[in-house]
Amino acid sequence: MTYHPKSEFIAVMMERGFLADCTDYQGLDEALMKGPQTAYIGYDATAKSLHVGHLMNIMVLRWLQKTGHKPITLMGGGTTKVGDPSFRADERPLLGPEQIDANIDGMKQVFAKYLSYGEGETDALMLNNAEWLDDLNYLEFLRDIGRHFSVNRMLSFESVKSRLDREQSLSFLEFNYMILQAYDFLELNRRYGCILQMGGSDQWGNIVNGIDLTRRVLEQEIYGLTTPLLTTSDGRKMGKSQGGAIWLNADMLSPYEFWQFWRNTTDADVGRFLKIFTELAVEECDRLAALAGSEINEAKIVLANEVTTLCHGAEAARTAEATAREVFEKGGVGEDLPTLALPPEDLPISVVQLIVRSGLAKSGKEAKRLIAENGARLDDAPLSDAGMMIDAAALSAPIKLSAGKKRHALVQLAQ
Repeated sequence: MTYHPKSEFIAVMMERGFLADCTDYQGLDEALMKGPQTAYIGYDATAKSLHVGHLMNIMVLRWLQKTGHKPITLMGGGTTKVGDPSFRADERPLLGPEQIDANIDGMKQVFAKYLSYGEGETDALMLNNAEWLDDLNYLEFLRDIGRHFSVNRMLSFESVKSRLDREQSLSFLEFNYMILQAYDFLELNRRYGCILQMGGSDQWGNIVNGIDLTRRVLEQEIYGLTTPLLTTSDGRKMGKSQGGAIWLNADMLSPYEFWQFWRNTTDADVGRFLKIFTELAVEECDRLAALAGSEINEAKIVLANEVTTLCHGAEAARTAEATAREVFEKGGVGEDLPTLALPPEDLPISVVQLIVRSGLAKSGKEAKRLIAENGARLDDAPLSDAGMMIDAAALSAPIKLSAGKKRHALVQLAQ
């Protein structure tokens, strides 16, 4: 793409690798040059924490605010009751109102670290679409909003088509999701003058629907912008690890484990991730990415420190780096490792169960394979006996379990 942006926000999006597509580059660019504009991203409350897969779009909102515009974080208190079918093989499990509210409370903790909320012109707003969706009158909604949607067109969107092509059922409930998301954009434009919806490239169909609806009902010119779906250089979906999702809330994943996830970035991804997930100058990102041999590890530490500082604070990043150096470079235990406190009544316990309970393996079978393949260590010594039992005497001091070179946990007696 050869478009040369005038606005700082679009320039940042293009330069740092945030941009997949836009409904009208020039129109949006010119609108952003006229002064502070309002844009939003929606988040359905399907879990108590956001994860690394959401972090790219959180950074987009942060850059939007840093370049002089107003971000809205729209919590899907209403749409979560329906569930987004985009590119899914099956229907999402339906959550009750209490679970949705609890999830939203957990997710709010993350946004407060990346955005500045308040009443000012460029201060972020946090809204909940339940505010306008919960009390919709069904017949009025069908007549006023539903008439603007072509079923033929809705069926043509890739997110829906891929489901139908596989002959997988798409419920009427899920089919309504894109209408409700489109209605969100209309309401945000009507209430807050919001001119831009952003999201991952899997949201393109939903975004386009919202633009069409708002143009038809309010005759307003609005825009959509998508970010690429991020995969690692080896083709895996960003944000997943052997242990599961990389959560952004400290109570669901320790800052040390979060730091370690970024420290373990593959060499080929370092430059790209520095541009997307940190605020270092692009030139510095390129310089770090070009480091060769063992020096690239220092670039990974910079990446881990920068991302952890944004999410958990500078002190958490410093502690995580110190713990990592203690564990890896000096062969120590490190006080900040994930810790399993074992009640005395659970002893004795097999080392296989200990590996599972400490989160280093998902099952006894996986733990036994780890031992058989010489991937497990106990206090840095190779662990070869899957039948070993750990008793209270063995836990008179904390022990360190390791799976491979990069994953560790402490085990100690509960007080």
